[in-house]
Amino acid sequence: MTHAPLRICLIMHSTRSDNLGVGALTVSEVEILRDISRQIDTPIDITVMDWKDPRAPYVTGPDVTVRDLDGRVMVNPRGYFAVARQSDLVIDIGGGDSFADIYGSRRLNRMFLLKYLTHLAGTPLVMAPQTVGPFTRASSRFLAAASLKRCAVVASRDAMSTQAARDLGVTKVIEASDVALRLPYTPPAPRSGGPVKVGINVSGLLMGGGYTGRNEFGLTMDYPALIRDLIRHFQSHTDGCEVHLVPHVIVPSGRLSGEDDHRASAALAAEFPGTVLAPAFDTPSEAKSYIAGLDFFMGARMHACIAAFSSSVPVVPMAYSRKFAGLFGTLGYDRTVDCTTQGADDIKAAIFAGYDGRDALAAEAKTALTEGLRKLQVYEDALRDVLIAQRDKRKA
Repeated sequence: MTHAPLRICLIMHSTRSDNLGVGALTVSEVEILRDISRQIDTPIDITVMDWKDPRAPYVTGPDVTVRDLDGRVMVNPRGYFAVARQSDLVIDIGGGDSFADIYGSRRLNRMFLLKYLTHLAGTPLVMAPQTVGPFTRASSRFLAAASLKRCAVVASRDAMSTQAARDLGVTKVIEASDVALRLPYTPPAPRSGGPVKVGINVSGLLMGGGYTGRNEFGLTMDYPALIRDLIRHFQSHTDGCEVHLVPHVIVPSGRLSGEDDHRASAALAAEFPGTVLAPAFDTPSEAKSYIAGLDFFMGARMHACIAAFSSSVPVVPMAYSRKFAGLFGTLGYDRTVDCTTQGADDIKAAIFAGYDGRDALAAEAKTALTEGLRKLQVYEDALRDVLIAQRDKRKA
């Protein structure tokens, strides 16, 4: 029996974000939807409502349409609202961690507008696995709770987010994991001998002191000095380490160029001869494929760390928000260091110990990844059930 395509709209995803972590979520979400489409023998048409970033889309295919999204499209009845009404399902991934007060009211208010337009359109809304909260304002808590209670599926990606949703009065929460665990990549060719390849993801955002330069993330150490100490340590290591500086947010130009990891890494590569500057990757899968070829990794971009974690590379995540410990800790991987509570000496000691015991880290990560994929399957099963219900509803 031939079924008409199910029309799926993705919001707060991106096919062309300079932040390859956000892109990794979208690539992975589309892979999950394509798998489900094959399982239920029903074609899909995916529309991604995407911000107008200059990068070429890295999520493509005959089943994917990218539509530009801006403030005018959001408020125009023939814009997003019309797309939502024509869709069988809307999936919101919240940019991974944007469903919170910590990034400012403008971003959150845009998210609320998209959610409530979806509810008004009468289209089922799925909250894909993401960080929920923290919400510091009463108005945010009220609007978040009201929307979540109307969703067809609410999925968190860690235990802290599950509790945050329950604190809002949301009783049905799927505790999944990050969909980027499913990000496709090319495994490295086997190699023997040669230097130990140590990867450092340098956050351009943290090198510049945050969005404002005023340390709004509350780091308890001098982050640029910490990065330089790590480079010096591994460059002088008796193992003969080769240090790779690996960007994961790559902003060629424009108002957000201060967040660019590649620019920050290039400056450090010039300062420390012998380091290897990784390419300015075009796609999330390219970045993961590169990271998969390293022997040890650390970084302050969570999805760079997820790329290592999910490709069997021992990793020490360097957290600047609760999302790191929430995600990795929920899976039983407790190697995260916290740049908002720990001093530089403690962080360096943990990273150096992680490097020395990297075989143990790899084993721990393997066990935790198995748990993460198990939890993610619960979300995939729930999403499949919603799609089947929408397909059968159309036939009735």
